[in-house]
Amino acid sequence: MRVIVVGAGVLGTMHAWHAIERGHEVLHLEREAEARGASVRNFGQIWVSGRAGGEELETALRARDLWEGIGARVPELGFRAIGSLTVVKNAAEKAVAEAATRRPDAAARGYRLLDAQEAREINPALRGEFAGALWCERDAAVEPRIAQHALKNRLLESGRYTYLGGREVREVVGERAVRDDHGDTHHGDAVVLCTGAWLGGLVRELIPDLPVRRVRLQMMQTDPLGEPLTTSVADADSFRYYPAYRSDALDALNAGQQQAPTAAAHKMQLLMVQRADGGLTIGDTHEYATPFAFDTVEEPYEHLTGVVESILGRPLPRIRRRWAGVYAQCTDTARVVHRQQARDGVWLVTGPGGRGMTCSPAIAETTANELGW
Repeated sequence: MRVIVVGAGVLGTMHAWHAIERGHEVLHLEREAEARGASVRNFGQIWVSGRAGGEELETALRARDLWEGIGARVPELGFRAIGSLTVVKNAAEKAVAEAATRRPDAAARGYRLLDAQEAREINPALRGEFAGALWCERDAAVEPRIAQHALKNRLLESGRYTYLGGREVREVVGERAVRDDHGDTHHGDAVVLCTGAWLGGLVRELIPDLPVRRVRLQMMQTDPLGEPLTTSVADADSFRYYPAYRSDALDALNAGQQQAPTAAAHKMQLLMVQRADGGLTIGDTHEYATPFAFDTVEEPYEHLTGVVESILGRPLPRIRRRWAGVYAQCTDTARVVHRQQARDGVWLVTGPGGRGMTCSPAIAETTANELGW
């Protein structure tokens, strides 16, 4: 087959990967020279820990295995099976973590409740004051700023992969063909649109009532920490945002312990992971009401700095970068992704939300299976 993939973020790149793996030819179109959206503006976390039970967890676990296999073949991805620690500071937060360890799928996630000393044995950089942590062994990480580039270079080695950057697809023409903004028409046996948060233009024309919304977040990255951060780190505010932690204990936490005003106003949690150069990627916020602000604001960064310093027990290194990103999320948040046939032989795959980096290899594998590649 000749597969046309539109969009070179992580979801589109993984669709190209599976098509090449199955012996097909791929033409990959991207409106920018290289991907610049949420696929490079994220933590690079392969985040199993907070996923909802059932299909979402199964997708994340399958994707985790696929990432590990791909990472062995493409070392530049920086795949690291580092696990994660979600730090708890009091009895109410600890009760939520304990409830998580009693889930029927807790073993599949690698959940274990640790006291503070046990957490420090796994991650000695955590020298602040806290009561314990929920360990998730199955979490991992890759390098988001270079992942798509590294995968593209490996795909080019197949001799069956063509990449055309700076080509915005404007129209679906005839059967299984698209026309770009250079006026060129590209024909294939299947077309997969992985356009991420670009939901206007062609996407709106094909599917006017697409059940997908855009979400904006703020993040930052520091200078090198000067020591290894051996796991990803989250704080107990993340319990409020991930479905795996829903329980009576979480209800009690929400009723008795409100978020800090800045965290509540910006719908925040702490997620933190160390980059290959030693710097820390730290976030994040959530903004749902469009149109989004064009600027970033300082209060969330100040809040996150305080939370991180309380966990590390030391000042945060100099902040090197601040940025905002936008991703696409199904309005039915129980769905892992929105996959819809737009025309004969033309499919749109979008809306994984914050699961995109984690789940993209398995989402693309499912597309390939369902389309009979």
